[in-house]
Amino acid sequence: MTAESPAQTVQRLFPLLAEGKSAEAAALFADSVSFSIPHPPGIPWVPEVHSADGMRTFFELLGMHVRAKEFDLRQVIAEGDDVVLLGRMVSEVRKTGRDIDTAFALHTTVENGRITRYHLYEDTHAVARAYYDD
Repeated sequence: MTAESPAQTVQRLFPLLAEGKSAEAAALFADSVSFSIPHPPGIPWVPEVHSADGMRTFFELLGMHVRAKEFDLRQVIAEGDDVVLLGRMVSEVRKTGRDIDTAFALHTTVENGRITRYHLYEDTHAVARAYYDD
């Protein structure tokens, strides 16, 4: 049996999240995780994360505050342990009913079959416009 590639490991994440399986998604992560999502102050779904347990909390908070509407993965770039995913996503902020429509880049690293880095880059202005009341 051939070991799963880092890109295959990372791509298993999205169907689990789409099905609301936070615990199973978090199980893809290592005990120690480098997590970064630059975001406007006060956004309630981006906690401090340092571990697989923290990732589970993040996924649960995300599901409480945001409803995924579209996810278009356009490119996967893999070199060694690093995997970069490029795409576009549309999500509705439950509090306001407004959409976050943003391109994204997700830089991940997979070591020994577990994700150790999750750095998401998206349009923080679009996040702020959708979350904060005018």
